[in-house]
Amino acid sequence: MPDRSELTRPISEHFRTVLGRLPTGVVVVAGGDREHPSGLVVGSFMSVSLEPPLVAVCVSRTSTSWPAIEAEGRFCANVLGEGQEELARRFARSGGDKFAGVGWSPAPATGSPLLDDVAAWIDCRIYQRYEAGDHWLVLGEVLELHGLAESGALVFHSGVIRPLS
Repeated sequence: MPDRSELTRPISEHFRTVLGRLPTGVVVVAGGDREHPSGLVVGSFMSVSLEPPLVAVCVSRTSTSWPAIEAEGRFCANVLGEGQEELARRFARSGGDKFAGVGWSPAPATGSPLLDDVAAWIDCRIYQRYEAGDHWLVLGEVLELHGLAESGALVFHSGVIRPLS
């Protein structure tokens, strides 16, 4: 039985608390102009389809980083691994040059930023975008992908970033 205090809190606060108990992989979606890359941590990332190969990301409609990525029509989803907590925090912040001092190379299919030492990467072109409340639901067609690290990926769970391993 839910605690009565939970029932009287605003639904958005309660929603965040309850769904925060579900671990989410920490993924940096990066793209934009090659001279001025853009990136952000997404709150949701998942596989969608094998034929065609599709993934989905959810991006806040208020994101200041997303428009530059969407304008280029492509992105690389960088799955962060153990020891990359500070990188996750950097890309979760709004504004500033998130790429200053960050090692990356162009992803093979799209040229989008592939961050150094990630656990895995998924190189995509934007397939479709849907309005989903205060977020965009973006489908990416997977062009290339690779799992690199044998260490565990990072997850976000109950308000904390931690390694999965």
